[in-house]
Formats: sequence, structure tokens, C-alpha cells
Amino acid sequence: MRCNIFGRISALYKKWFGDQPSTTTEAGLQLQIISRDKHNISRKQISPNAIKVLYRLHKAGYKSYLVGGGVRDILLGLDPKDFDVATDATPEQVKKLFRNSRLVGRRFRLAHILFGREIIEVATLRGHHVEDNAKQSKTNTSGRLLRDNVYGSIDQDAERRDFSINAMYYDISDFSIRAYGGALQDLEAGRLKLLGDPETRYREDPVRMLRAVRFSTKLDLHIDESTKVPINRLAPLLKDIPAARMYDEALKLFFNGKAVANFDMMQQFDLFEPLFPTLGQAIADAPNGSADRMAQLVMKATDTRVMQDKPVTPSFFYAALLWYPLSERAHEIANEAGLNIYDAHFAAMGDILEQQCQRISIPRRHSTPTKDIWQLQLRLERNQGGRALKLLEHPKFRAGYDLLLLRGEIEGGRVESLANWWTELVEADEGQRRKLVRKQQPGRKPQNRRRRKPRSNDSKTKTESKARG
Repeated sequence: MRCNIFGRISALYKKWFGDQPSTTTEAGLQLQIISRDKHNISRKQISPNAIKVLYRLHKAGYKSYLVGGGVRDILLGLDPKDFDVATDATPEQVKKLFRNSRLVGRRFRLAHILFGREIIEVATLRGHHVEDNAKQSKTNTSGRLLRDNVYGSIDQDAERRDFSINAMYYDISDFSIRAYGGALQDLEAGRLKLLGDPETRYREDPVRMLRAVRFSTKLDLHIDESTKVPINRLAPLLKDIPAARMYDEALKLFFNGKAVANFDMMQQFDLFEPLFPTLGQAIADAPNGSADRMAQLVMKATDTRVMQDKPVTPSFFYAALLWYPLSERAHEIANEAGLNIYDAHFAAMGDILEQQCQRISIPRRHSTPTKDIWQLQLRLERNQGGRALKLLEHPKFRAGYDLLLLRGEIEGGRVESLANWWTELVEADEGQRRKLVRKQQPGRKPQNRRRRKPRSNDSKTKTESKARG
């Protein structure tokens, strides 16, 4: 991937950008302005809805730019998933201009312009913090931004961007590109670099550490050494990020076809445990143990489904990832409270989900099916008679069965035999299924049922006589 993408951008850079003069902003950030005839971005490559937003803002007298990933991905020959817009209009002015908009966010106010299922995100150009703007900006003791509604110029906004490759703006007024902080040079070199002091930038927003991982794997970029160094030490700052925000970040990390690569890099930088405390601790205590192997299998299976354009659901993802922490907690409860294993599992579900939701918020529409999948692991062990056939009709049977297959691959033995039995049942026709369910579970002798002898005619006559008498 790197050879193809960065071969193209290197050729483009030498052809179009190599002789472009550069200036610097007041803060000393390098700026290159590439005119329309010197770059390959066309309006045909941009979402028509994003074009509508850009033009309406421009015609209303505001400055408007396509910004960040939309510009970056088009330059790299990729299809952008999102088209974000930056403007000097305030969120309230944007909302007044677009009836199909809503304002979102507390830390930084944004406008979402709704076009059916597509959302064009519009952000006001950010400025620098000053001591007397406490109503607009606020940081906590660790340096994390709690409120960031300070507006400024495009140069100041670029200085506030996280990575250089995202500090690029496509100006709808003249179709030029404004690239800051050596963005084009970093793209050519396949390098991911933070703008400004890395520790300060990570403290402002610890999620930038996760974004560094995601951009590195998504675009096959190597992380610049200065950007990489503070991550392991500052990883615990992720514990303070609101759980609702982390839900969206987790989706971006694990449901975009790079789950295995992101998981491995997060482990390398100590970023996984702050998001999954119980699982991360289990992996740390037993590397290559059941919990670690399950995580690897889940990440691989998720990537495979994404590549095959099959649906992936957070409910199965979390049910599988947290199965072994759940199982361990259930046995602890069973020993401490003297409960049977079924009741202990039910109690453990609440504990594990509560702990997980403190770091990553899991909406009820996903947490409830997660519990169903966990309960099915116990019910799948009862595979005798009509009970097994009824389980096939359970709405979450397939997800529960898939988790059982993963467990069988990890644990072997009885669980693997049980998984094989259910596989045979799933693949059988109706007649074969009825034969299978009549058999006992593997390892048990079939019980011989005694058939009642038919009564003789004499005994039947005597019984009828007594009844009449």
C-alpha cells in the first residue's frame, strides 16, 4: 500500500509542489499555497452536499474551506469517508444559514448539516487561548481542554490542528490548497507528525494518541520519533476522557478493517488497558493466555468481515472480548457467595459491563444483546431434546454460536466437542437434526427407556368389569 500511495504523492509533489514558495505564520508554522493549476483536486471528487455547504457559506460572505482528511485522502488517491468544512462563521451563524442543521458538542461547538444519512460537519476556525477568555476556553490541571470555543483565523486554526497531514485547506473561493506545517513533505515521506510540542498537544486532548495509531495504520504512515516518545508515559490520561466520546473512537479503531494492526500498536504503546481495564489486566497477567488469544481472534474476525462487506456489531465484539474476564468474575462470585454458576454469571454480567462502561460507553441497544450472547454460552451446553431445536430459533443464536466456535478454538476439549456438535446440527437438514438431538451429549451413555408392556385382553376385561361393578 505504502509504495503505491506514496509513490503517487511523491511524483505529484515533484511535479506540482516542489517549486512552490512557502511563507510562515505568526507562530512560525510553514505555509505553502498551491494554486488550482498546480494540484489534482477536483470538485467532482468532493461530496455534492459538501460543495453546497461550501458555496452557500461563500455566497453569504463567509470564508469556507474543505479541511483535513477530505483534502488529504483525495491527494493520496483515496475515497474520503467524511468531508469536513471549516469557516469563519460562528456556529450560530451557520445554524441560521442552514435550516437542516443542528449544533452539537460542549468542548468545541460544531454544526452538523444534515442531508439524509450524510452529515457535513462545519467547524468555526479556532483561535489561540488567552487568559481573559475563561468563558470560551478552559483546561483542567493535567492540561486537557474542557472547553475550546475560541475562534480565530485560518492560520491560527492550522496551528491548532493535531497532525500536519490534517492541516490542509481547500479554498472554495479560488480552488487553491493551503498546506501548513510541512504537510506535503510529510505525505511524501509517509510520516505522521504532531504540530507543536507533542506532550502539550497530548495533554490538551489525550485522544490524539489513539488518532496517531489510527492514522498510522490506516494510511501506512510511520510515526515520527518526537510524536511517538511521550505516548507510553501519557497513556493513562485516556482514563479521564468521557466514556461517550470513547465509544465513537472505539468504533473508528476496530470497525474499519484495521482492528488487528490497531490492537497490536495499542498494546505497544500501553493504550489498550485504559480503554479495556479488565481485559487489559487479564492480558498483562497472562500473555498468550485465553483472553489474549480471544482478543486476537476477535480482531482478525472483525477485519475479515469488514473486508467482505459483512456487518459487524458492537454487541458481539464486546461479548467476545469480555468473555474471559466475565467467566473469571463469575467463578469469583460463585466461590464468595455460594451461588450456582448460572446465577453467578448473571451477577458477573452487571459487574463487567459496569466497569467497561466507565471507560467506553456501550448503549443499551448493544449491551442488552451482549448479555444475551453471554447467556447463550450456558444454554448451548444443554443440547438435549427439543431444547436444542428451540435454541436455533433464538434471535442471537448465530452470535452465541460464533462465540462458542471461538472458545472451542481456544480451549479445545469439551468446549470444542460441544462446538462441533452444534456445527453438525446447524448444517444438518430437519430429519438429521431430530436424530442428533435424541442422542446424549458426548461422553455420556445413552439411557435406555423402559417401554410399558401392553396389557393382555384378559386383564383389560377384568379392569372393565371392576369399573362396571
